[in-house]
Amino acid sequence: MAVELSYSKILQPNSTDANALSIIIIAFNEEHSIGRCIDSVKKVADEIIVLDSYSTDRTVEIARAKGAIVRQEKFRGYIEQKNRALQLSSHNFVLSLDADEALDQELVNSILRAKKNFETKAYKMNRCANYCGRFIRHGLWYPDQKVRLFDKRIARWGGTNPHDRIELSKKVKIKHLKGNLLHYSYNSIEDHLLQNNHFSTISARTLHEKGVRSHLGKILLNPLWTFIHGYLLRAGFIDGFYGFVIAVNSSHYTFLKYIKLYHLQQAKGRKSAPAARQQEAKQQEPRPQEATRV
Repeated sequence: MAVELSYSKILQPNSTDANALSIIIIAFNEEHSIGRCIDSVKKVADEIIVLDSYSTDRTVEIARAKGAIVRQEKFRGYIEQKNRALQLSSHNFVLSLDADEALDQELVNSILRAKKNFETKAYKMNRCANYCGRFIRHGLWYPDQKVRLFDKRIARWGGTNPHDRIELSKKVKIKHLKGNLLHYSYNSIEDHLLQNNHFSTISARTLHEKGVRSHLGKILLNPLWTFIHGYLLRAGFIDGFYGFVIAVNSSHYTFLKYIKLYHLQQAKGRKSAPAARQQEAKQQEPRPQEATRV
């Protein structure tokens, strides 16, 4: 059951229904990030909605104090939660954010210009990760372009949990906005390792449900390619020590994902083997009419 804790609408000067913009944010225990996120969008927002998954910290309190519409619902999955937030928004154009993200000033200015007359139905932007206090500008993590501002009438969240992406129902021109979506990803290497373990479990389970299979080649070669691609081909080494750490941890995540997927395959095989033997034995049993035949 949804619980509406507060309601507030921000109407920017000169905004109309045609260029009004809803900001949607999903959150769970984000008291250290939610205020920064909301503050960064106030100049462009006509409505700010936070869909919270029953946080146990001060996330809801801070969001309400910042003037957001706060709704609480059970977490269904990253894709499902973001699509639900879309349903809660009032305006056709939406900017979708995670609670640990924020707009830099150049991106704010770009969105303000776009709002004067939305020329297209979808906009993409660079995402720049802050890792252990340093912004990363090379490797697999940058520019990490994301479609985040769009007309919800032709868009919905898809992809594979936890790696969601916007899918458009119509072929439209996607315009690039200058500036960066700042992603305050990990405060420590320990946080990154914990998230690797968490996300790799979700990814393996999702892939398993879709029928994707793992094998020794994927377990050995995919992590190696992830490291080479990010650290050498995409120049992650320019980011120094943390560029190396990110490349190694990205490789480690890929390794975890495929060994967990392989484990799920093996577990399913062990469970299905006795059932298969029982079915085979049943098929070999004589049918009633055969058993009574002289």
